Amino acid sequence: MTSTASGIPGIGPGRRSRGRRDHGHHHRPGLRAGRAVLAVLTALTLITLTACSTGPEEPSATKTAEHFGYLVNAPLETANAASNLGVSTNAQLLSGRLYPAVFVSGPAGQMIPNTDLVQTQVLPGANRQVIYTLTEQARYSDGTPITCTDFLLHYKAGVMEDLFGSHLPLTHQIERMDCLPGDKRFTVVFEEGEGGRWRHLFGPGTVLPSHVIARQVGLSEEELVTALQNEDYATLQEFAPIWRDGFSLREFNPELQVSSGPFIIDGVGEHGEVSLVRNENYFGDQANLRRLVMWPRGTDAAELADEGTLRVADVPDATPEWVNRDDPMNPYEIESGVGDLTDFLLLGDAGVFSYPGARQAFAACVDQQAVAAASSRVSGVEVPAVGVHSVTHDDPVRYQLADITDPHLAVDLERARALAGTTVRIGYVGPNERKAAMVEAIRASCEPAGITVVDASTEGDALGDLTRVTVGQWGQQQVQQGPLDAVLMAVDPMAEADTASARATTVEELRATETELWERVPSIPLAAQPRTFVIDREVGNVVVYTGLAGIGWNMDRWQVSSEDNGAARDPEATE
Repeated sequence: MTSTASGIPGIGPGRRSRGRRDHGHHHRPGLRAGRAVLAVLTALTLITLTACSTGPEEPSATKTAEHFGYLVNAPLETANAASNLGVSTNAQLLSGRLYPAVFVSGPAGQMIPNTDLVQTQVLPGANRQVIYTLTEQARYSDGTPITCTDFLLHYKAGVMEDLFGSHLPLTHQIERMDCLPGDKRFTVVFEEGEGGRWRHLFGPGTVLPSHVIARQVGLSEEELVTALQNEDYATLQEFAPIWRDGFSLREFNPELQVSSGPFIIDGVGEHGEVSLVRNENYFGDQANLRRLVMWPRGTDAAELADEGTLRVADVPDATPEWVNRDDPMNPYEIESGVGDLTDFLLLGDAGVFSYPGARQAFAACVDQQAVAAASSRVSGVEVPAVGVHSVTHDDPVRYQLADITDPHLAVDLERARALAGTTVRIGYVGPNERKAAMVEAIRASCEPAGITVVDASTEGDALGDLTRVTVGQWGQQQVQQGPLDAVLMAVDPMAEADTASARATTVEELRATETELWERVPSIPLAAQPRTFVIDREVGNVVVYTGLAGIGWNMDRWQVSSEDNGAARDPEATE
């Protein structure tokens, strides 16, 4: 993409690009214990980054405290944003700039074509067809060309979700994908009436390097394409777990971590911090920053700020204690607001929720207004209750769906009592005070209906922990017993809707989609997601964005005034 002052074309004058200023699938044992460690950081200038999280630690040439620090409000668990774990932990915050999307979702909601990577052409007809032509220069950081095989892997991993442990709902709308091994051109053909949201296909962090996974299991590109096209379980049984788990940051495998984006992972530190360096082989504009360090939620932000390394932060509280707004030398400014994403409960389809009537009954006792109030109280950002599945909570078209959605904002105890005597276990990535308060609000509103709601976040936290129906190699169905009945997480409805009407190009189609979703109830919308960012005034080109990729959606365009392009602020210097 051609650079502009804000780093991405298509940002209109209504969006402010921050200029430089003169002044200042499995439950994972031990996960929560590891997160607790993040809260205890010592002597940050001595923290070193390692190339691998196992074995003896080899310090990098420079210390963490000498780099540009970016703190995210999520754990950093995997670089695979298409896996159940990646979706549940919002891995797009990291991997959006490692594996860029075909269309970049901009801060004003626009879908910006990533022409550095691919050109697209839509053909008319009952079955929507999209032709993708990858640029000849598009390659991974190891020099391997990006080909249609990588996109075929995305598609097949999505439709073979039980084998791969994936969550890519829009892939279920694809009828077929025409791809020859090594080709730079391929065609996606959608089912009749589907594909209206095709721009959200191949989203941030979800098109992974197929060649490095194939190398691990000894498959050629031709063999991999054949296995994917034929959905050959026998051949893919060894391949799929590497796709699912191989991009883990806790068991960092540098052989898999090649990049198609402006940054590449250099190493993972002992506190879960991820060091990114400029990808010198990137086929687009080179990143302005040579290096930055992403810190996971649970990191002591005050310690980073005291060291002068914290430049951008996505935080859970609108009034972080470590920012002194009354200090004229305070280098930070804070921006809070209602985010683009919607907090949803994603429900299992087995166990207590094995039939739609049970899911409808549970939805009838959920008080979205109370949930939104709880979220607002803890975050310090006033967010609205949400009753719409199919579009973003701030889309003006929601008013034309209100007669369908608004009745579900009210508690209907009579209907909810159909589920009386049952227990619903809700998990989320924790510890998270705001989400704990939201679950407590659900517990309080469902209790009068005889439904027991349990905060099970210490037992499970990801989509792979749900009790649900799975499909095996020969199409046989079986129930996967998980510790959870529902997962609380933020969702982009545009990439999540997987109904027959997801094309939704007219209000009538949207109304049909919304009606069907409230009948089937695969999920329950709750409230808009609150967001707060803390931004160093000396950092330029930071454009606030609250979608899946977060404020780092254009972090390759961020700039700092220091000549070393990202070093820590000198605590002795005056501003």
